[in-house]
Amino acid sequence: MKIISALLGLLFLSGVAYAEDIPTAHAQKTLEIYRTIIGIESAKNLGNVPKVANYLASELRSAGFSEKDIEILPLEDTVALVVTYRGDGSSDKAPILLLGHMDVVEARPEDWERPPFELTEDDTFFYGRGTIDNKFGVTQLTSTFIRLKKEGFVPDRDLIIAFSGDEESTMKTTRMLAKREDLAKAEFALNSDAGGGTLSKSGKAIAYNVQAAEKTYVTWDLTVRNPGGHSSRPRPDNAIYDLAQAITKIQAHRFPVRWSEMTLAYFEESGKRKGGELGDAMLRFARDPNDISASDRLAVESAYVGITRTTCVVTMLNAGHAENALPQSATATLNCRVYPGVPVAEVEKTLRQVVENDAIEFKQLDEVTESPISEMRPDVIAAVSKAVHARYEGLKIIGYMSTGATDGMHFRNAGIPTLAIGSAFMDPDDNYAHGLNERLPKKAFYEGLDHWSIILKELASH
Repeated sequence: MKIISALLGLLFLSGVAYAEDIPTAHAQKTLEIYRTIIGIESAKNLGNVPKVANYLASELRSAGFSEKDIEILPLEDTVALVVTYRGDGSSDKAPILLLGHMDVVEARPEDWERPPFELTEDDTFFYGRGTIDNKFGVTQLTSTFIRLKKEGFVPDRDLIIAFSGDEESTMKTTRMLAKREDLAKAEFALNSDAGGGTLSKSGKAIAYNVQAAEKTYVTWDLTVRNPGGHSSRPRPDNAIYDLAQAITKIQAHRFPVRWSEMTLAYFEESGKRKGGELGDAMLRFARDPNDISASDRLAVESAYVGITRTTCVVTMLNAGHAENALPQSATATLNCRVYPGVPVAEVEKTLRQVVENDAIEFKQLDEVTESPISEMRPDVIAAVSKAVHARYEGLKIIGYMSTGATDGMHFRNAGIPTLAIGSAFMDPDDNYAHGLNERLPKKAFYEGLDHWSIILKELASH
């Protein structure tokens, strides 16, 4: 009766087949891992990433991976996790790296509608910090290794998980992994932290996107200083007001439109499939990136503006020292995502010109990593196509440039071609990664259960 009920559920659940109606061992294990690691608050400075790594390691040991093939690598208050799925060497090919990160962005429970560090759900979504970024990818890769090991699968080359522990902050573990000699021998890397399918508002699959490039990530602190004084004696210059004026000017500034053959192809294909007024703007941009009306239309779309230009946005403020004193300093943290090929020094020069205040101090935080565009490898695209077309027959596979930064940029910078090929299909407006009430469509979770198994078997089978 249980099997019959499951089959009936598949037939009659709004006409959509959900894998969750058949509680396979793989589905159960994937959800168990997902629930457990989302329940661990692995934001920066809390020291909880080792808990995630130790839990994942224990699950992999239980599935049959040996101690020598599981490495937990400490670095300051976090760790990286490296797990090797030994191949038989019959293909004589170099290993494939599989990337993800175990840390998450901070989340304040008082701001959320649901507890951020507990997996909750309704009829449509799973909720929690990391449900998308990137505990979903970490869960999928871990559970896929477990599934393949239990099936007795022996790859013809080594498959190596390389999970970082601070991708959302300093990326020190990422740099450590990218510089390891044994990992540097990999033929290429596949990243779980980007890529995936785009859905229309009606749920129609528009395209599957492979991340082959990403923008340079750079942050400055902009600081205004002032002698200050008593609040009862206001002065014409005020650190907070001066900083606010600079912020307003940055908000109003638009960096020049940029494009590459890859981004034009992305907008051409996406525009055809998306349709409507936004789709028309995409097509016009693809055919003439100097079309100002098209680029202006894309500039108001948070999901697409970063593909057309460098963007800078204020993300944090720190000002004043007492409620009854004039501020002696005011600082804004400005995060920029720089178009590939544009020097960071050029962006800083532009920002200084925009704020028109030589008294504002610019302090660049952390080192900058630039990375090249990776080739859309035919073998990877063929494997991805098989996985995607099992869900959406004939769907176009297209390359794109990510507006956000991932671990992938460090591996590309180290000379390891990297493509991001996440499994989720979503409406871009449903992507709340880094924001309040982060969520993943349950349909995306269950329908993506076979994604990595198909791809790894295609790339590492006799």
